[in-house]
Amino acid sequence: MRERLFHTRDHEYLRLVADDVAEVGVGVYAVEALGGIVAVTLPRVGATVRAGDSIAAFESVKAACEVFAPASGTITAINERLLPHPELANGDPTGAGWFFRLQLADMAELAQLLDAEAYARYLESAP
Repeated sequence: MRERLFHTRDHEYLRLVADDVAEVGVGVYAVEALGGIVAVTLPRVGATVRAGDSIAAFESVKAACEVFAPASGTITAINERLLPHPELANGDPTGAGWFFRLQLADMAELAQLLDAEAYARYLESAP
């Protein structure tokens, strides 16, 4: 399966890693704009979430921020490596820095997210 990366307007990303499983985290733009992640709070494995729910949080050099679910589903895993080493999200946000895995409930929700090209246009138009 070819990797597919989507973004939200809140700068979370969703990367499909299997047919209906995605890794979710905070994108490069947010990490750089906020000066780097220094702490994370991750969701509970097994939790059911709806798109838009606040489900995780992080602290950066500049602010404390919530992470919103980009799609509905069930949390199947968390990136436990981030708990003692949140800086992993700074060096490789869309790789080793993922926050949690989400079993997607409705693949149609992906149509509400931005693909790489649309996200780039969104960033160009942002104040």
